[in-house]
Amino acid sequence: MPTLYIFSGLPGAGKSTLAVLLCKHIGASYLRVDTIEQSLKDICGLDIYAEGYQLAYRLASDSLNQGLSVVGDSCNSVPESRDEWEQTAINSAAQYINIEILCSDTAEHKARVENRKSAVKGLALPTWESVKNRVFHSWDSTVISINTAGQSPEQSMKQLLTKLGV
Repeated sequence: MPTLYIFSGLPGAGKSTLAVLLCKHIGASYLRVDTIEQSLKDICGLDIYAEGYQLAYRLASDSLNQGLSVVGDSCNSVPESRDEWEQTAINSAAQYINIEILCSDTAEHKARVENRKSAVKGLALPTWESVKNRVFHSWDSTVISINTAGQSPEQSMKQLLTKLGV
């Protein structure tokens, strides 16, 4: 049965790194909302609010309906987007797993945010100040949490695979 792996977390926590590693490990399709949003800005000249998420849900649905698992990579910080991701899986008769990536070490998280390079052409990365001030709601449903503080991506991935039972 196809599965929608719904990633969430603040910028710089390590979610995109782990999302890509998971895709490679299980052979899933990868959807990054940052890429979709930046493409809409570049190609259509749009000011983006929720359009990137809406397009990601539709693309995920297409893949899930073809029997392919999908990794959705986004901050996914509010209940509305989380509900939409879950509903996308339900509507496609697929399973879903919520995954939250966090970095509990403030100094490490700040260094990651301030020193990273964008993997998405044209994407302006957030500042540490904007990451600190970002609203991130706690989860109301079951979620697998991975704390990447003090760990290499490989160590965090091993922890994620263990929790997923993969």
